[in-house]
Amino acid sequence: MSGKLAFVLSMIIFGAVGVFARYIPLASSEIAFWMSGIGACFLLVIFIYKKESFARSAIVQNKWPLLISSVALCGNWIFLFQAYKETTIANAALSYYFAPVLVICLSPIILKEKLVARKIVYVGVALIGLFLIVQSQNAENSGHFIGIVYGLIAACFYTVLTFTNKNIRGLKEPHNTIIQLCLAAFFLCLYIVGTTGFQVMQINFASILLLIVLGIVHAGIGFYLFFLGMSQLKGQSIAILSYIDPLTSLVISTMIIGEKMTLLQLIGAILLLGSTLRSEIEKV
Repeated sequence: MSGKLAFVLSMIIFGAVGVFARYIPLASSEIAFWMSGIGACFLLVIFIYKKESFARSAIVQNKWPLLISSVALCGNWIFLFQAYKETTIANAALSYYFAPVLVICLSPIILKEKLVARKIVYVGVALIGLFLIVQSQNAENSGHFIGIVYGLIAACFYTVLTFTNKNIRGLKEPHNTIIQLCLAAFFLCLYIVGTTGFQVMQINFASILLLIVLGIVHAGIGFYLFFLGMSQLKGQSIAILSYIDPLTSLVISTMIIGEKMTLLQLIGAILLLGSTLRSEIEKV
């Protein structure tokens, strides 16, 4: 399989995750637990089949970035899945895709990258787009507003995940992904046991199947294709093809599920996605 095809398929898979998360009647934390656990098991099977082994020295060397990244992954999934439950798939996906803007803003501080004037303009346009998306929800739809806020919180966790992974050295794929998924499942298990407890036995068979598909397809196959594609593509191709993710969410939301987008939301989506796309093309 070519790198471009693998990456495109991974973006389509990631863009469709909201459909599964929205219709599984479990707490967001438990959905995240099963997804990370099933995904880790799936990748471990591939790992064992290929007769690979973990480099213990590399794991010890990266212990803190791995721990921080795994906690960020937990928060990312919990708030993103809750966003899908509280608002439309389009709203959740668009607010979540504010993460690249946060990366642009924080890169000068964390990565010591220079923030040029045009990047500030892109951030401003993206903020206007986000404002239009939020403003399109009136007072009667307060749940939508909360969902958008959850999406933004998920974006913050994703930003932490992005920066932390830049500090991981000497761990190739899928080693890094398996470790982070396993750690995420462990932390989520502790959280669930200490709060609501597991409720998976109370849902119907159809929901369990959705949960299994979410774990295997999204966390397992999706991440495998994602890193396979990244290893074969140039940065510019990755930046452009990444926009298949939110666009897939918009297509599923409006054309398949039948969710409605207002004109303000549509304009906001164009401003948000367009400004971040333009910025990433210049960055790579």
